[in-house]
Amino acid sequence: MSEELTHIDAEGRTRMVDVGAKSKTRRLAIAGGEVRLGEKTMRLLSDAALPKGDALATAKIAGIMAAKRTADLIPLCHPLPLAFADVRFTVDADACVVHIEAEAATTAETGVEMEALTAASVAALTLYDMCKAVQKDIVLGEIRLLYKAGGKSGTYVAPQWPKDRPLPDA
Repeated sequence: MSEELTHIDAEGRTRMVDVGAKSKTRRLAIAGGEVRLGEKTMRLLSDAALPKGDALATAKIAGIMAAKRTADLIPLCHPLPLAFADVRFTVDADACVVHIEAEAATTAETGVEMEALTAASVAALTLYDMCKAVQKDIVLGEIRLLYKAGGKSGTYVAPQWPKDRPLPDA
């Protein structure tokens, strides 16, 4: 990995990286996150009985929308033409945790890690918003890149990637 600061110019000022000379390649990124709920809130979520409605459906749409708007939120991100974006949830009712997995894909000159991370983050924030009427101390966390493929740096698989889970087709 290069030690060069790519977002700093020769005078030390912040800049957007010029990716114009890079080749377009297929890029895929998967990010994860989690939302820790109390027992009552988890029960209401599982029973689709939260006062604001279907929290998981709302968070899914919010995450997908966020992936599409990442460049509007993160100042130095390039706007990317997403070919695919999705947000999936695994509800662990016993542990009172909602695991979030956000995926983004494109064919472009730069990667989609920020789009996947933004989708996971906004999905988590939306779950908080949907549940806050019944619980204020919800914990959001473990937002991280789980997998990325494509581009010059190749494939990255996080240590948290389940050993028995096949890697996605990039």
